[in-house]
Amino acid sequence: MKLPFPLAEDPDDISREVGRKLFAGEVDFLKGVVAMSGLPADDRIEVCFAGRSNVGKSSLINAVTGRKALARASNTPGRTQEINYFTLGDERYLVDLPGYGFANAPVAVVEKWQALLKQYLSGRASLRRAFVLVDSRHGIKPVDEEIMTLLDKSAVTFQVVLTKADKIKPIQYDALLTQVREKLAKHPAAYPELVLTSSEKGEGIANLRSIIAGIG
Repeated sequence: MKLPFPLAEDPDDISREVGRKLFAGEVDFLKGVVAMSGLPADDRIEVCFAGRSNVGKSSLINAVTGRKALARASNTPGRTQEINYFTLGDERYLVDLPGYGFANAPVAVVEKWQALLKQYLSGRASLRRAFVLVDSRHGIKPVDEEIMTLLDKSAVTFQVVLTKADKIKPIQYDALLTQVREKLAKHPAAYPELVLTSSEKGEGIANLRSIIAGIG
């Protein structure tokens, strides 16, 4: 019996090289956006990274791009208040969305971020896939499901990327994957494949690069 939402297999040599070359090229910060009016023209494919604060999003973006400080990691979850655009060569954007689920930001700031997030996810024609980051230690939380439901309603395909895989023991994998698969079964926009990653150990990074490179 084939399990729903299997773990993505390692890329073949050709796919791995295509992914490597994409991220070995120019990867630059373009701009931070605080309102929909500030978005760049939707003239190229874009993918976005979304996740709870403290899920390891900045670390993963830095690992995937091979740049140590492209995305700013912070000891204060929720510091990123903008939609940050990065160029991948001349044909793609990588988009870092504001973290969600943070507890320390003022209510008015949280509401503003949430409104911007919803507007972006529901109104960006060039957005091909959202990568929803889920901490391997905690699985999918209710706040993650809120974003997934929004993506369902917006008809935006999303793929779950499990972060910090090095922080759990192999014996815990089965329970994690069972929980994630059960939750994702309720979401029609979920891409039927999971990516297991560790920014610290480099696990899954080549896989994620080849996936992004293959999105047309």
